[in-house]
Amino acid sequence: MSDTRDVRLSPSVAARIDDRLPHTEFESVEGYVDYVLTAVLDEVDDDESTGGEDVDEREVRDRLESLGYLES
Repeated sequence: MSDTRDVRLSPSVAARIDDRLPHTEFESVEGYVDYVLTAVLDEVDDDESTGGEDVDEREVRDRLESLGYLES
């Protein structure tokens, strides 16, 4: 990571990451945090690009049935 910034983590979060590291491919807290934050931000960006509307077809169908628009 070239151009980096320092970020402070609470002791409890840092301890949780330290506990996870041996079970991951990461060798450092920095690498793990960078990966997790990138994954979360990518997911948020994807949600924003789709209008944040992640629609479950089954929920829509159930709702339409409950309103009487569809027969079961």
